[in-house]
Amino acid sequence: MLDTANYTPRLKAQYAETIRPALKEEFGYKNDMQLPKLDKIVLNIGCGAEAVRDSKKAKAAVADLTAIAGQQAVATLAKKSIAGFRVREDMPLGAKVTLRGDRMYEFLDRLITIAMPRIRDFRGVKPSFDGRGNFAMGMKEHIVFPEIDFDKVDEVWGLDIVITTTAETDAEGKALLKAFNMPFNA
Repeated sequence: MLDTANYTPRLKAQYAETIRPALKEEFGYKNDMQLPKLDKIVLNIGCGAEAVRDSKKAKAAVADLTAIAGQQAVATLAKKSIAGFRVREDMPLGAKVTLRGDRMYEFLDRLITIAMPRIRDFRGVKPSFDGRGNFAMGMKEHIVFPEIDFDKVDEVWGLDIVITTTAETDAEGKALLKAFNMPFNA
């Protein structure tokens, strides 16, 4: 049994021991509070038209995202009715979950070391930053995560992953994620 009281995720320990000093030296920070760190990771699955035709699809997306994240996901609901798309207000259309703390580091570790190498024809991720050091990426198939039993999946979903950092610039955010071994292709 895992002793959770004394357990520290591998990437969290790596950040404290090696990444922080390297970033401090690289960017010449005077104060440790200036160092960029991970703030949160948001995962999102949008079911779209499938959820409109079959309400069980959104429930399946919530269950799959809960398994991937290790934390209960919530259903995303339609904000207003759109008759042309047959969408009613408060109809479940997908799932989302926000990870912080130890679960965030555990997910990032599984994403980089297990899920990304399982992607077909993987050549790295495109550095897609927002100007403030936050990184966003999409995956075409959520089944690359080992928590998902491929035989029980009736629909393959796309997965949006947004990694929010405290970095001020894209260069700082990229340096932080590169230190975590994020496989950028450029």
